[in-house]
Amino acid sequence: MVIVTRIRREVLTLPAAELGPDNPLPPLRLLEEVHGVDERERDDLPRDMARQIGYGPLRSLLPVRIRDGYGRTREPRALDTLVIENDRLRATVLPGLGGRVVSLVHLPTGRELLHRNPVFQPANLALNGAWYAGGIEWNIGATGHTTLSCAPLHAARVQAPDGGEMLRLWEWERLRDLPFQVDLWLPDGSDFLYAGVRVRNPHEHPVPLYWWSNTAVPEDRRIAVPAEEAWEFGPERRLRRVPVPSYDARRSCATDWFYDIPQERRRWIAALDAEGHGLVQTSTDELRGRKQFVWGSGPGGRRWQEWLGASGTGGYREIQAGLARTQLEHVRLDAGGEVSWLEAYGPLTAPPEAAGEALEAALPRAALDAARAVWQPYADAEPGELLATGSGWGALEVLRADRKLPGTPFAESTLSEEQAPWHELLRTGTLPEPRRVRPPGPTLVAPHWRDMLETAPATPHTEYHLGVAQWHAGDRAQAVRSWERGLRLAPSLWPLLRCLAVADQEYGHHERAAERYADAFDDLCRERRDDGETWTAACAALGREALEALLRVRRVADARAVWEALLPATRARGRFRLLEAELLLAEGRPQAARAVFDSGFEVADLREGTDVVDRLWARLGDEPLPGRYDFRMRPPGP
Repeated sequence: MVIVTRIRREVLTLPAAELGPDNPLPPLRLLEEVHGVDERERDDLPRDMARQIGYGPLRSLLPVRIRDGYGRTREPRALDTLVIENDRLRATVLPGLGGRVVSLVHLPTGRELLHRNPVFQPANLALNGAWYAGGIEWNIGATGHTTLSCAPLHAARVQAPDGGEMLRLWEWERLRDLPFQVDLWLPDGSDFLYAGVRVRNPHEHPVPLYWWSNTAVPEDRRIAVPAEEAWEFGPERRLRRVPVPSYDARRSCATDWFYDIPQERRRWIAALDAEGHGLVQTSTDELRGRKQFVWGSGPGGRRWQEWLGASGTGGYREIQAGLARTQLEHVRLDAGGEVSWLEAYGPLTAPPEAAGEALEAALPRAALDAARAVWQPYADAEPGELLATGSGWGALEVLRADRKLPGTPFAESTLSEEQAPWHELLRTGTLPEPRRVRPPGPTLVAPHWRDMLETAPATPHTEYHLGVAQWHAGDRAQAVRSWERGLRLAPSLWPLLRCLAVADQEYGHHERAAERYADAFDDLCRERRDDGETWTAACAALGREALEALLRVRRVADARAVWEALLPATRARGRFRLLEAELLLAEGRPQAARAVFDSGFEVADLREGTDVVDRLWARLGDEPLPGRYDFRMRPPGP
């Protein structure tokens, strides 16, 4: 019996942490990023690779906000899913969490082809914070995990080339201002899930483009790929050419291998178990790069795997596919241009050395190219039934420029409270004052929005947002002037004082930064209207930055005053327990600081690659770092 391909809604219930609110402070600085190559190292790289590594690096997270409001308390929670299924495969998608394909089951054998995380646990690995492990994720924006990792996408049914249904996911990526779509298509009787991807540049200027499709597979899989050499990127943060590692490569530390597939060869990568069963990913030639990532067998890597999943469920490695040879590169998408390709994910049974031949038998290269040609006209097909709703930012951009984007409608009905003041600025030329006292909303920073802010009436609220946009553009002196102008008449001082404090730190004026942070936090405490989510998030975010700034200049008493003014629930969070230990140490109370470690805490938003925990532990004595705190991505130094 042939089962017709169908899309349906389901609910997935699993232990999950709350995402919590976004950080309301504008991210004037990037989060720490572990992927980067020193300019001096680029001379030894191929010319095109070196050029693309230097092209369009991310210098700001704006206009996106940091997502750091999550914790580590997991309770059974219901997540909305969309399931696309035929008689061979069943794919489960989370439209509210980046459109992640969290499960791909081969129905005849019952095999799960992906690493399926049994929990939902955000951690600080995305460009803007919250990210979770497992499944197939769609990374667009800049080097790293997309800011949409834990964000909702639009989703709808669309007619497929074979007359059935496709599941379309789409959104407006805000770091680069690019609309994109992913069409998940599962032809009747097919052993392969197709993913048709398209990214468009609607602007009159070129834009740096980054795309990597990232698939988590069980850690014990052997990796096969049609390459003899790879570019290795390890804990020393250098790219070096190496022979392709063994099928079951192991490293003590986290390592990336970017495979150098010869131009004429088919693009694919497979992850197979000891019996030769597993997953293969392939694509049309536009998706040039392939990569393997391992956390490593060291204690830090093992701890990260436990941190991201559940104890006893086994680790994972990643196989990835991208537009460039390495994830350190961005490619150029010309003005008015677009790029599209077709990916395929399915089961494969073969020894690693014969995986290429087995793939060609299961899905010939010519057949995939033909499927891409058949799909491409349907990329413009208008969606049918809406299955999930993303953000309203795309709708705002479509309204601003009167854009026509066939296939990816950004309806005005999706505009929300976040977009309302900017819609008003677009209509009237005036950014409205907030109707009630609350932390400022997000700032739009693209040149066209900055121009509108420049000509809007210069209220303190407008000066605040204008300064943020100017800072993003690199005009820091003008940003400071805008914030200082706004400060003279602002009823709410703390947002402007905090921005000025960040500027002081960037210019090396740490004493003045600490003073401004202290004043900003005092003003926020006076202004706070309640202990609800929004005000609590603002107090926690500003309190953390104020504590760090005050401790840096050894204003210990003032740091203690900030600590005491925080809500008890905030002080109990792991990040603040770590700050408490640092504060106690600054007060000359090392035994009390050690007691904080002994009592145990978990820094939910610990950043990948950071050494803040082990550096503080080293100041307390000579004992080895306890395993529960060991997230080190590099071997311990001498």
